[in-house]
Amino acid sequence: MSDTHIKQSEHPTQSKLSFDDFKALVVQDYRMAVESRFVSLLGRKEVLTGKAKFGVFGDGKELAQIAMAKVFQLGDWRSGYYRDQTFMFAAGIVSVYQFFSQLYAHPDLEADPSSAGRQMNSHFATRMLTPEGRWVDQTLMKNSASDISTTGGQMPRLLGFGLASKLYRNNPELAAMTAFSNNGNEVAFGTVGNASTSEGVFFEAVNAAGVRQIPVVISIWDDGYGISVPNEVQTTKADISEVLKGFQRDEKGEGFEIFKVKGWDYPGLCETYERAAHISREHHIPVLIHVTEMTQPQGHSSSGSHERYKSKERLAWEQEHDCITKMRDWMIASGIASEEELAGIERSAKERVRAEQRRAWADYNRTLKKEVDEAIALLTVIPNETVQLLLGELKSFTEPSLREVYSTVRRAIRLLRGSESNEKSALLKWYEEKQRINRDRYNSHLFTDTVEAPRHAVVVSAEYGAGSRMVDGREVLNACFDANFARDPKLVAFGEDVGKIGDVNQGFAGLQAKYGELRIFDTGIRESAIIGQGMGLAMRGLRPIAEIQYLDYLVYGLTVLTDDLASLSYRTKAGQKAPLIIRTRGHRLEGIWHSGSPMSMILGSMRGIHVCVPRNMTQAAGMYNTLLRSDEPALVIECLNGYRLKERMPANVGEFTVPLGKAEIVKEGRDVTVISYGSTLRIVQEAAAELEKLGISIEILDPQTLQPFDEDHLCAQSLSKTNKLLVVDEDVPGGASAFILQQVLEVQNGYYHLDGQPRTLTAKAHRPPYGSDGDYFSKPSADDVVEAVYAIMHEANPRDYPPLFG
Repeated sequence: MSDTHIKQSEHPTQSKLSFDDFKALVVQDYRMAVESRFVSLLGRKEVLTGKAKFGVFGDGKELAQIAMAKVFQLGDWRSGYYRDQTFMFAAGIVSVYQFFSQLYAHPDLEADPSSAGRQMNSHFATRMLTPEGRWVDQTLMKNSASDISTTGGQMPRLLGFGLASKLYRNNPELAAMTAFSNNGNEVAFGTVGNASTSEGVFFEAVNAAGVRQIPVVISIWDDGYGISVPNEVQTTKADISEVLKGFQRDEKGEGFEIFKVKGWDYPGLCETYERAAHISREHHIPVLIHVTEMTQPQGHSSSGSHERYKSKERLAWEQEHDCITKMRDWMIASGIASEEELAGIERSAKERVRAEQRRAWADYNRTLKKEVDEAIALLTVIPNETVQLLLGELKSFTEPSLREVYSTVRRAIRLLRGSESNEKSALLKWYEEKQRINRDRYNSHLFTDTVEAPRHAVVVSAEYGAGSRMVDGREVLNACFDANFARDPKLVAFGEDVGKIGDVNQGFAGLQAKYGELRIFDTGIRESAIIGQGMGLAMRGLRPIAEIQYLDYLVYGLTVLTDDLASLSYRTKAGQKAPLIIRTRGHRLEGIWHSGSPMSMILGSMRGIHVCVPRNMTQAAGMYNTLLRSDEPALVIECLNGYRLKERMPANVGEFTVPLGKAEIVKEGRDVTVISYGSTLRIVQEAAAELEKLGISIEILDPQTLQPFDEDHLCAQSLSKTNKLLVVDEDVPGGASAFILQQVLEVQNGYYHLDGQPRTLTAKAHRPPYGSDGDYFSKPSADDVVEAVYAIMHEANPRDYPPLFG
């Protein structure tokens, strides 16, 4: 480990510059640090005066971030967190105006290109897509992944950003991908707070980066606390670089290069970052920089005061070791600048920040004022005394928010119910037009919905010849993957046991030997790292398939899936995308941890990710063919008990497609509509034969994907014929079956076709015990389906269908 203490004479660039040039460089850095500090101070005031909702700032971290910005090149990537404002300013990615626009939640991309007001301040992102949703040239810009608030959540995707450089450098098949890499010379810079190094995702990412020697530079901003909890409670030995000494590179060159440098040591920081970036960029070695003795002058955020938990001695130490104060003293002592010069810089910096803040606030209010004035004009002419009282309330607000404007208008509309007038019609028309605008502002782009979206994929039917073989389902998948890997060099696949043995169910059998370890490879047991790695690779133009071995294990990667991947398009307003495919398998195997069906968790937490539930491997292959030609993320859940069931091999196994959101009638019938998917659909098919013997004909529908769900409303069409509904699912009661009922009865208006109570048949509330008997008594069986359908028929026609157990 390098503990860097560098004197002024050792500054890495000083020997290459004249003193005047060196002075200009240092003075500019000081100006940047001071401007950023004033941004933090003024930003907190804007929150406390009520102009903004919440504020989190990067004060105390200025010098380290300026040093990092110096070595951050075009094509590089940042995966950071909400303390990085100085870096973003210094790198030229975000302006002071844009920072304050985000603080005010300005819903305009010009003002806040990171998120159009959707994210709280200090959550940064670069826009990586054209208006049509195609990639821009990443090598011509400084790239920043969209920030998330979850502590440590930025670490998993960092792996993918760095691994992409390694693949671009070492795989000659990717040489044509010049819009995404310059021969793999890009470094991925990660930043994380010292307290967040206690998170499991941090250790997963550090371990994975060391194993694969991924070119990342990880900076740990260490100010001694995690909100109010000191390092002594957070970290063994209260020092994360001491904990990580075992990761230090050895004589074989394996592991991390680890540096330790003080956050107020400007020359030492510049030296450290120059060395770190060179090592990582040239040699593809991971580097960790532990920046200690940082301060946090305003505390964690605008929500509280650090005086509550820091001693007077600690507060005095922080004031003395403030990085800007230290740099100022060093500049004066070194003859770089005088007291008067620095005072002048500070005055001009403060004036500039204040001017940009005022401009951002004025522009934000100008956007709002137009709608305020329109609403007032429309309400003024309505001859209703109560409406005029509402109008008076609206006018009394000094700077009304959109919430107050539209709440007033909606209350007025309610008051005018039952009346007709031109004034009311004009108000309604205006409100409907503004609703479309506000949906775009606040509710759009759950998916990027580009020209390459799955809904635009060409539908190609599976073809079968006279000689089509009956094979194990796993062989269909294997042939599908083989054809796609031959077609597209951007494809990579990885996960536990995916490489050498071709996954536990042989979907990739023999493909690593055919396509190489750079494209199909094993990982350790680290689900969040697997998914994050896939997300980072996808954002850098590759087409990854990240495998989670079993559906039950998806929960260990849930934070990356729900907080990062699922919300990426929404929180950037379609500025970023990550077309990652997560492949897993589940259902119907024996055992508490191998047969769960957490579909309600998936449906509730992963909006923004397509959820595919194929009933067999042919359907799964068609979905992979669709997704690999599209650009939106998806989860594909294969049936664990279907790999050795026989299916016909399509002649166009790598070409045919299964569209997303299109349900299929698997069996036509007249009496009851039964909706199911995945493994339970085969149970329903088995029950159908028994029901025919009882004189009951069921219509079986397979939605095929739960997100999106049956966009053609095939379920409601079936219900209009049968008037009876059963949903069969192996999730917990009230899980995915409740979601399906909401879609069919509410979205598709299926409620109006019902002649009786809709029913659900689900697994029991507990996880299934081990063994076939445990499965039989815990999850829906064919007998359960028969009896559930019969009970519906008994309710409708008790004479012809007397009770079974009466």
